[in-house]
Amino acid sequence: MTSPLVRCARWGALGTGIVYGFVHRRSLTRQVAEEKVAAEYARKERLIADAKAEYARLYRPVSTGGVITDPENPAFDLEALLKHAETTQA
Repeated sequence: MTSPLVRCARWGALGTGIVYGFVHRRSLTRQVAEEKVAAEYARKERLIADAKAEYARLYRPVSTGGVITDPENPAFDLEALLKHAETTQA
């Protein structure tokens, strides 16, 4: 026959183990959920970056050889534009 002190210690250890297991499992579950959310966010960021790169590749502006074609621009040079037009048509 075991003493009441030993029985009490055993039941206390069992209860402590059950509580610890419950708390530990909750923390692990929360950690996995946070990692899943972070992975989904990273996947969406990667998709957005890929879409931006593809859009930039498809809709890149046509290079005019450094000639400014906007007459409203303060650095607009009509002579340079005309020379560029002559070289591209020839």
